[in-house]
Amino acid sequence: MGLIGIAHSSQWEPDLDSEPHRYFQRTAVDRFSRRIPELAEGRLPLDRSSERAFLKSLLAALDIPESSQLLVFSNTSLQLSLINPGNPRALYFSDDLYLGYVPGGKIEVATIDAQLGAVFYIFDIPRSDSRVIVERARRCMNCHANEDTLQVPGLSVKSVAPGPGGGSLDTFHPGQSGHTQPLAERFGGWYVTGTGGFDKHWGNRMGRLYQGELSATPLEPGTQFSFARYPVATSDLLAHLLHEHQVGGINRLIRAQYRFRELRHQNQGALPKNLPPDLETELADLLGYLLFAQEASLPRSGVPGAPAFREAFARNRKSIGGHSLKDLDLQTRLLRFRCSYLVHTPFFDGLDQDLRRRILQDLDRALEPSTQRSLSAEKTNAASRHLSDEEAAVIRTILRATVPGFPNGNLKTD
Repeated sequence: MGLIGIAHSSQWEPDLDSEPHRYFQRTAVDRFSRRIPELAEGRLPLDRSSERAFLKSLLAALDIPESSQLLVFSNTSLQLSLINPGNPRALYFSDDLYLGYVPGGKIEVATIDAQLGAVFYIFDIPRSDSRVIVERARRCMNCHANEDTLQVPGLSVKSVAPGPGGGSLDTFHPGQSGHTQPLAERFGGWYVTGTGGFDKHWGNRMGRLYQGELSATPLEPGTQFSFARYPVATSDLLAHLLHEHQVGGINRLIRAQYRFRELRHQNQGALPKNLPPDLETELADLLGYLLFAQEASLPRSGVPGAPAFREAFARNRKSIGGHSLKDLDLQTRLLRFRCSYLVHTPFFDGLDQDLRRRILQDLDRALEPSTQRSLSAEKTNAASRHLSDEEAAVIRTILRATVPGFPNGNLKTD
């Protein structure tokens, strides 16, 4: 079995209602959850003059870039009755917060809490002076704690062959997500812009099933709906790629968090001396994913990336010597230095400290120069064989300077 995807082989599933998880009983303390009182009490500066104006002001208040907009027209959401090719759902995201909007519908928010994983909220767009009532959406867990999210409260990004009304005729790579999935099977049910001519994917297509054969017809963005209903006129390919990378990484980290917490509970608060073999396998998968092992190839022409989104993505970059984990490549791969910037998020900092320490130690060993790598650390080394010593050294330097607790981290950032 390959390095990436082995997390799906484990049979472990958490009982979300029981100790030590108690998912629905515990209060989330992430960035959005802490601001719910401000939203409910009208203390956020929000424009209520129209749906679009409210959305734009809410995105600004939550520091989510408008340019991250992704448009999906398949019926794969809580508000599926409103979603179709003529009324796509918009998704916006930052490193740690995800917001969904359907014209004529409600606002959905998925936030990443270090202890709980993904937490989901939904509320009506207020009219005039009406109060915003934020509801924690339990029904979201029907789709956000199953095989698509590695059985933990996580994020889902589906690729389907959509029928004329937005329903699914087929699903690509069910139970798998992330930057390892081949581009030819991604984006089904989504509108995609900024492709630079690349069209070997399922985005911007309507599926048709005739006598058991599946075919597709083009569906150009903006032909069945007006971009004027949304903050921007894009559903940018680069935003799609980075969004899917984040989903794959976050779900793996959440799963590891849940497994470590359950092990502690079973061992009176301490971790066993030896972790279960299947968990060791999952940690090897996580390490490889963070280092972009087996990343799907980009189009030969590269990915242009919408300038506004590229600027927004780099806004919070942490760097040393002018180098950052958010430096883009976009010719042969997503990132110039292949290590996930998710290690810079509050969610990562809030992980079980032994889990976080283990991940950082594994990264440190994997990034050692090839001449120093131990033969006994075969699994760790397998995660970084695709990296040159020069790239690995830059990544290691960035991590030492920007990630608290990284081994031998004592460098000053720019």
